[in-house]
Amino acid sequence: MLSQHIKEQTHAAHQNVEGTIVRQLKSIRSDADYTKVLKGFYAYFRAVEDRIAPFVTSDILPDLADRRNSSYIKKDIEALGGSVENLPEANAPLVNNVLEALSSLYVLEGSIMGGPYIVQMLNKYGITKGTSFFEGYGENSREMWAGFTTVLNKHAEDPASYELATEKANQTFYNFGNVFSPIINVN
Repeated sequence: MLSQHIKEQTHAAHQNVEGTIVRQLKSIRSDADYTKVLKGFYAYFRAVEDRIAPFVTSDILPDLADRRNSSYIKKDIEALGGSVENLPEANAPLVNNVLEALSSLYVLEGSIMGGPYIVQMLNKYGITKGTSFFEGYGENSREMWAGFTTVLNKHAEDPASYELATEKANQTFYNFGNVFSPIINVN
């Protein structure tokens, strides 16, 4: 199954970006610090969403309208008194078909699954508002992830397509981490 292949073959990229983001989260001491991090998430999610929009429609992913997206991040930024102006640069990978788009979306959907851990970390630092995006799908998180991976696997029945899909997911991870490099260097 492609989802398992991507998980195994993107482990290093996943660990790299996770480490980058966790270091940034650990430096949060105020709503303003948190807003900077959210702006990185917003910029990147928005960039990826724009790239995949022509390919990932409700015909492909029937529950697309129910999935977390950059609009949730924008609401969290605004709940903290911020705006989506002055965003960091975010470069989404180019996608040319449904499989590549779903492979990029794999990274975004997977990051939502780790959101509850981020909320716990933020709460330890006194951040209690602007966390709706990271609260993910709540008790439906496993079900939403399973629904996504079912769609992904359906669009990659031929193992010959796995490497290209994995390459796209790796690129999505690496580009995500790049969004936070300038933010980390400012602190």
